[in-house]
Amino acid sequence: APVRQVSGLAEQLEERLFHLYGLHNELIQERLQELAEVMERVGQVEAELQQVCRTVEAAYRDLCL
Repeated sequence: APVRQVSGLAEQLEERLFHLYGLHNELIQERLQELAEVMERVGQVEAELQQVCRTVEAAYRDLCL
């Protein structure tokens, strides 16, 4: 009986670990997705800033020449 009990407990523990691992994995996937979206937005803002810089440069050239 003790061996069967230990075996049963080991199975329960294994199931719990698999469940926790699954939840943890989902969380990591969500965070990675969020990070990808943030990085995309940062890239867009960077492109917009470069455009603004080019516009300002052109305006200065027009004023100074």
